[in-house]
Amino acid sequence: MIILSAIAVSALAAIAGLAQLPSGDVRAESLTVLGQQVTSEQIALGRQAYTQNCASCHGANLEGQPDWKRRLENGRMPAPPHDEDGHTWHHSDQDLFTITKLGVSGVVPGYESDMPAFGEILSDADIAAVLAFIKSTWPERQRESQARVTAKDGNGS
Repeated sequence: MIILSAIAVSALAAIAGLAQLPSGDVRAESLTVLGQQVTSEQIALGRQAYTQNCASCHGANLEGQPDWKRRLENGRMPAPPHDEDGHTWHHSDQDLFTITKLGVSGVVPGYESDMPAFGEILSDADIAAVLAFIKSTWPERQRESQARVTAKDGNGS
């Protein structure tokens, strides 16, 4: 009886967690990252990794830093939002992966950014999971647009 109660509580907690996903979340089966099908487990892992590594700059709700389109005093750009109001969805999966792993200079040589490279902090699987989480929050229009950009880049959608 106690075991069944614990299972029921765990199931309810999982359902409650899913209910708290940002609006626009989609089923994992409809997403890919770097041409690989996304799972709900990847999205959950990505949410956790995002919270631990990205939210301090890009916002707990993917909202980015204030005035993210204006240069900071140091000449660098603030962290952009990763929600539908930002420009993350304008980039291919491969570019987003490379930026996260190697820093912005990984795709724009010589570009100076406050964003560190996460290749020594997150595994490739963790980076893909973060991208899966971010993509899962976009409305259909942004997901479709980003899928077209990714397909043109030769890495699936």
